[in-house]
Amino acid sequence: MTGAESLIRTLVVSGVEVCFANPGTTELQLVIALDRLETMRCILGMAESVVTGC
Repeated sequence: MTGAESLIRTLVVSGVEVCFANPGTTELQLVIALDRLETMRCILGMAESVVTGC
């Protein structure tokens, strides 16, 4: 299990159901981990201001 997978699993166990993201290449392992788990919905935003609510 990678650190990214551990983080995502911890979030799921804590009740997190949705992840709003604007991933780049540095977050690739997180994106892969999100793709492997069907229990968390990931909503991709095209700009950081969209996913942060600014």
